[in-house]
Amino acid sequence: MVDMHRLDLPARKPRKATVYEAWERFVRGEDDVHGVRPEVALSWHRCRDQYGVDPSLTEAPVATADVDHALEHDVVFAELGFRAASVVDEVSNIGGVVTVADASGRVLAEWGDKATRSFAAKANLAPWYCWSECATGTNGMGTALETTSPVVIRGAEHWCQAFHDWTCAGVAVRDVVTKEPVAVLNISCWRSELPKAAGAWLSNAASRTQFMLRRRARDAGAELVAAYNHARSRSGGSVAALDPAGRVVIADDKASVLLGVPSATPAPDPAVRWNPRLPELIKAARYAAKQASHNPSWVGSTQVFTHLADDPTPITFRPVFLSGHLVGNLVSFGLSEGEQLPRADGGGGSRGPGPAPRIVATRENRMVLLRPPEVSFAESEGNDVWLSTDQGRLRAATPALDKLERELGGSGFLRVHRQYVVNLDRVREVERGFKGELALVMDGQADAMVPVSRRNAPAVRRELGI
Repeated sequence: MVDMHRLDLPARKPRKATVYEAWERFVRGEDDVHGVRPEVALSWHRCRDQYGVDPSLTEAPVATADVDHALEHDVVFAELGFRAASVVDEVSNIGGVVTVADASGRVLAEWGDKATRSFAAKANLAPWYCWSECATGTNGMGTALETTSPVVIRGAEHWCQAFHDWTCAGVAVRDVVTKEPVAVLNISCWRSELPKAAGAWLSNAASRTQFMLRRRARDAGAELVAAYNHARSRSGGSVAALDPAGRVVIADDKASVLLGVPSATPAPDPAVRWNPRLPELIKAARYAAKQASHNPSWVGSTQVFTHLADDPTPITFRPVFLSGHLVGNLVSFGLSEGEQLPRADGGGGSRGPGPAPRIVATRENRMVLLRPPEVSFAESEGNDVWLSTDQGRLRAATPALDKLERELGGSGFLRVHRQYVVNLDRVREVERGFKGELALVMDGQADAMVPVSRRNAPAVRRELGI
């Protein structure tokens, strides 16, 4: 979350020649990013390999008119506008401009030094133009929208050469439930350094705005609990309440067993809601939330595999609203009503007509049958293969990592190192080392870190879209 990351401007300015030389090599197709900060190097990879942004671009493109956002996002834009307007004089005095953009990178408003705004206009750093990373390359606004932390982009760190005279600092405000960006606040200076106070001001403005979203999310959680209680009083079926991100707010006794979460324990605060660790269910919940946000009367159903159930369980989603805003869905287990949701591929391909694939592991003198979503990663250690799972570290019955890789290839697993095969759905963060090496922080009990070999790095970047 934004308030957990203070925007500290780098104490030492990177040598312009070093960064520019790395930029020249990288745009030519080389992968040598020595001397470039990790977050910038990852952004360059996205610009070149994923988005195909032309580094000779001289101005930002016009923003598209098709922008989809909730009413509460308008409140966020107004709040950020108020925060920006309150420091216009201070920003102007340093020759800078401050901008507010939406989640698509479309600039909504700009304030600041008149002379700097004239330079900005030549690059279309102005309202109505798009500064997302996929449209304009590495920059303060676009790169902040792509990351969970505030960013500073200096000079030649910009992907497009025409913007190398700029220094920008941006911070995104994210929805506290879905973690999707809502808006971004940015300060830009032309041929000058950002003041040290810029980082503190941006972080403070974003944190105050984020606080408003957290309060709103707690109210939404309370509404979900109330809707759950009402549904339980009218029906004897099994019910749970899920937020738009697929996290559990409350579940009855039977649903809690199926979902692997505490029973009848309300969690209205988004910071303490439970992750059921069922990728199919989470994808279905997010799809249901998207459908219901456009059609309040929408009801849908599907089948998902749950904890402790050998066969798929039918479930029905019914949306819950607060003041016209979607706050989540009630999920009824054992019912199949409304529109059929499209079948998810489980993150790596269809299961086919046969039974759900199982991974066999051992614990002392017992065999443990695991479904692929329960496994975070597999590690080869000597003559054994060990599995990091939701049930702890278990020895795989399959003795060879190569064989396990073949068995799991259609279930969303990928070989990232000669010793590791990972579940792509369980990758939480990607870290880049000083020499360009990648490491994956896995979503598990210990948040383990898995190295990525240089040979496997292109496949990892392609599959994760980085």
